[in-house]
Amino acid sequence: MIDVAPYGLEQNAKLEYLLAELNRLSRLHYDHCVHYRRLLDALHNGSAAAGTLDAVPYLPVRLFKHHELLSVPQQDIVKTMTSSGTGEHGVSKIFLDRFTASLQMKVLASIMSSFIGKQRLPMLVIDTPSTTANRQKFSARAAGILGFTMFGRDVTYALDDAMKLDLDKIAAFLTRHDGEDILIFGFTSLVWEHMIQALGPEGLKLPLSRAILLHGGGWKRLLSLAVSKEEFKSRLFGCTGITRVHNYYGMVEQTGSIFMECEHGHLHSSSFSEVIIRDPIDFRACDVGERGLIQLLSLIPHSYPGHSLLSEDIGEVTGIDDCPCGRRGKTFIVHGRVKNSEARGCSDTIPR
Repeated sequence: MIDVAPYGLEQNAKLEYLLAELNRLSRLHYDHCVHYRRLLDALHNGSAAAGTLDAVPYLPVRLFKHHELLSVPQQDIVKTMTSSGTGEHGVSKIFLDRFTASLQMKVLASIMSSFIGKQRLPMLVIDTPSTTANRQKFSARAAGILGFTMFGRDVTYALDDAMKLDLDKIAAFLTRHDGEDILIFGFTSLVWEHMIQALGPEGLKLPLSRAILLHGGGWKRLLSLAVSKEEFKSRLFGCTGITRVHNYYGMVEQTGSIFMECEHGHLHSSSFSEVIIRDPIDFRACDVGERGLIQLLSLIPHSYPGHSLLSEDIGEVTGIDDCPCGRRGKTFIVHGRVKNSEARGCSDTIPR
């Protein structure tokens, strides 16, 4: 699976490949996860192979808040990740064995190579070191940081424990890497509130014109503040000079299987994942340009039945195999969350 180019498959070839692998995963989880088996027996007449991608059984992502779902023995679990939700139903728990954890890293590395290359870059993280202190139990925020830091070297955290920019540490980092491209990672609202806004009132600027910013999560908070993506990028450029910006979309329930925003502002499904938009009334698969609930398909989850999940986000497919960036596959946009659903983005839920 890992040898497949991350955006090299035309849609028809990709659908055939994905369908075979997803049917295999459905059978694996049916055989080894009692909760998944009961659901498929009740709703889908067992584990019969799906004939089309939109017929692959899916679980509502909220189910992971109510049940501990795993398809391997408990003693094989090496890592437990939790979602960022703060609602009354608690957080999701995702259980990883070594094989699934390894797939997460390999798939993420394959996807990221298309955007930043294969060379590890000096890395600045817009967060605090304490966020990643516990290496056995990961929040979605910590998992995101640790997942992306494998693409960096001399990883430096830009915020102190009070969530303030440590300008002296940043200055020392920039001195060490003068004239080099650097990688910056941060969750969207943290970048906005603790870097862009923190620099703004004093008219401060950071010389980051050679940086690539990767950010994701936290748009719900920014939308509540009436901050558009255009304003985010404009203000970012004004105080840092950064022009290379890549947003990404994903969830802890499918860590590693992220959807990256290309140079033309389109979110892309990779060779290891797919999106299906479903009508929120009758759950039929929608056509290009129709809004509905986002279903996420991934080849990564082997230790838990997370390979086909129905999210609480609204989106629409914008094209197939036709993005000007040259990457194959579906492109889509996310319009937001279903009304009255809880905030669960990695930085939306950070207490203020």
